[in-house]
Amino acid sequence: MPVKITDYRIRMSGEGKPFIALILAGGIEIVKSANGNSYATAKKCSLATTFDEAIAKSLVGTEMPGTIQREQCDPYEFTVEETGEVLLLSHKYAYAEEQTVQQDYAREFSQMA
Repeated sequence: MPVKITDYRIRMSGEGKPFIALILAGGIEIVKSANGNSYATAKKCSLATTFDEAIAKSLVGTEMPGTIQREQCDPYEFTVEETGEVLLLSHKYAYAEEQTVQQDYAREFSQMA
């Protein structure tokens, strides 16, 4: 399933230089909350680019092959905007190119055999 460029942001690098990050969203998913209720969501992530703002703006709405996958990372605090609740998370979402996704599935399948 392709991912869609839904927006862009101007961010600062570790050296204090501005760069453009594309905001990507995957397809709709239905998940269960901790209390058992179902809700619709979509995985989102950002992708650093070398684009200027005009190019990034023109790409909003474009679909790209690949997926957004969950990756383990060092624990960090995340504040839920709607409630102010602070969560300790140890995962992030990242864009995976279509070829990488196929290689991951092949590796998982070969480990099961």
